Parts: sequence; C-alpha cells; structure tokens
Amino acid sequence: MIIKNAIASLVLSGLALPPATAQSGGSPVILRAIPVDPQEIAAAAVPAAPAAVHVPAPDEPAKVDLRALDRDDAVRLQIFLDEAGFGPGVLDGKPGLFTRFAIASWNEVHGHPPDQFEAVLAAARVAVADPYGISLVPEVAAEWVDPTLPTSRAAQAKRKRMSYRSVGEFMAERYHCDVKFLVELNSSDKIARLAVRDPLIVPNVRAFRIEELTGARYEADEPLSARHVVVDTRINQLRIFEAAPVALVVDEGGGVPQPRANRALVASFPITPGEARFVKLGHFDLRNVVELPYWRYDQQLLDNGRRSESALNIPPGPNSPVGILWAGLSRPGIGLHGTSDPETIGRARSAGCIRLANWDAIRLPTLVRPGASVEIR
Repeated sequence: MIIKNAIASLVLSGLALPPATAQSGGSPVILRAIPVDPQEIAAAAVPAAPAAVHVPAPDEPAKVDLRALDRDDAVRLQIFLDEAGFGPGVLDGKPGLFTRFAIASWNEVHGHPPDQFEAVLAAARVAVADPYGISLVPEVAAEWVDPTLPTSRAAQAKRKRMSYRSVGEFMAERYHCDVKFLVELNSSDKIARLAVRDPLIVPNVRAFRIEELTGARYEADEPLSARHVVVDTRINQLRIFEAAPVALVVDEGGGVPQPRANRALVASFPITPGEARFVKLGHFDLRNVVELPYWRYDQQLLDNGRRSESALNIPPGPNSPVGILWAGLSRPGIGLHGTSDPETIGRARSAGCIRLANWDAIRLPTLVRPGASVEIR
C-alpha cells in the first residue's frame, strides 16, 4: 500500500524514514512518512489517467536529452508510459531502447514525431507527481515466496507452485522493477532482510497483484477478438491494433505535412522472441488465453523442435518459464506468455515463443481475446 500525500503524513505522524540512495544527478530522494494509524495508508497510488492529461502542442520547445534526465524524472516518464499501455520494460530510471520505443508508440497515437520527447515528458510530469511511494510488504507475500524452490526441472515438477524465491523478488515484480532497483531505492541490507509488513520505497506504479490471479481461462469477446497483434522480432516489440483504423481528419490545405495521430494503436510492450531457428513467421490466430498455466518441459522439443514422450509438467507460478499467463496461437506449441526473468526481456532468447514481463502479460486478456489475429514478422 502506498502513501500519496507525503506532507500530510509528516504533519500527522512526525515520522520520516532515513535517507535513501542519492539520485544520479546528486539530489537526494524525497522520502515519504508513515502514518501512525495503518488505516491512513492508501490502498494504492494511481497516477492520473493518461487520457485525462493535457498534451502540449508539438511546437519547438527546447530539446530534451533522455540521457540527461535525473532519476526521478526518468522514473516518472517510465511510469507514465507503463500506465498508458506502452511498456518501457523494467522501471529503473535509466531510459534505454525500450523506453524510446514506448515513447515512439505514445507519440504515434498522439500525432507527434516518433523521436520527440518533450510532449510526453510534459504529460508525465503532470500525471505522475510522485515517482515513488512507500509500500508495506503484504501478508500474502508469505504464500507466494519459497526460498527452497529448486532449480532442477525434475524437482520443480514435484512442487505445487513455482513461487518467488525471495520477498525482494516478490516486491520487485509487484512494482514493475527488479531487485537491483529496489536496492538502489532502499539498501541491500533492507532488501536481504525484507519481511511481511516492512515498509519499502517503490516506484509509484499500479501494482501487479499476483494474489488476484485465479487460473481463469478467457473466452472470445467481440471487440477484443477482432483486434490485431503484430510481433516485430526485429525490434523486440509487440503492438496491438484495433480491427479497423480510426478515421483520420486530414487537412488538405498547404503547409508542411504534420504527423497524423494513429488512434488504432492500442498498446505496445517489449518482448523476447524465440530462437530464429524455431520462430515461425507469418499470420496466426489467438486460440486460448489462460492464467497460471502448467508448462510441459520437454528437453528434446527445446533442443530440436520435436516432442518426446519424457516431458515433465512444471507447476504454475511467477517463476515458471512461461510466467503467469499463456496465450496460445493456432500453431501448436507457440504462444505469447510471461517469464520468470523480466529483466532479460529483449536481451535473451526463448526456445520458440514470445515472452513478456508478467506485469505486461497479465494485461493481454484486457486487450485481446481468442479469435484475434497475430502476425509475427
């Protein structure tokens, strides 16, 4: 749970946390206070809806260098893009290639040049006033953390759940970051000793609540099943489009042509494609979408693409190689799914499927349903 009003909390309690790691630009992080009464802690901090934020006109403001942003502004920008449905990857205050791709997608929807950063940064500063908040480790973490989870597939097949291996890992995925960034915001000692009800500085993003997953199987839905998914293995990005383009208002007058807003683009997320020898390019249909799937571990299939009779059933959970969601395509064995290692998205290859971070994968059923077309290019 996150505290949104730092000043009010300080007045109420007079209690502040010790200083955190300094920002890359040298300024200290402004920390929140913990109210005396736990009931005063808000259920969640939700940034302003991106659609409600005024977007500045693309005039000629001073150019923004993403590399020169201080950590707070960079995290704020990444949170804004994440909340808008254009995933920047792991929230880490270091805007790299995936943040740039997310900005390009946001710009495409709003009619800005793909490499312009000023408008999206201005919108982010309005929508995300506080890039950080304080979360108390929820009691449900005890049900989802198992430090004894084995690494052997044979041993894993005997467990009931592919749990998190630490509370730090649980909290990192909950707030769309990695353990390294939690250490940066807090301290290595705090993360190593983290326990239920401990307060923790986290990115102020909508939490991924794994305890709300039920193993649901999602059925077809008329508008969502009509959408189209493009998986671009050249730039490691998945893009979701409406079934038909939204009508554009075109100015037939003279002057310099301006970028047109593409309202048909619904969302985009970074992905890791399968190995080139296994990836099947072409057009497919989305056949099923399932939460908390079991994974059929077949070493022969991973090695040469052919099924064997000696496969293992790996139980569901966040540390399953297919993560917390499977979206199967019309070609058997190929699908869109989560991952056990979100920090490797875009940087490591899966056997033949398309991997997303779990916090992005769980959004797929809200965006597409069985029947949607999928193009892998």
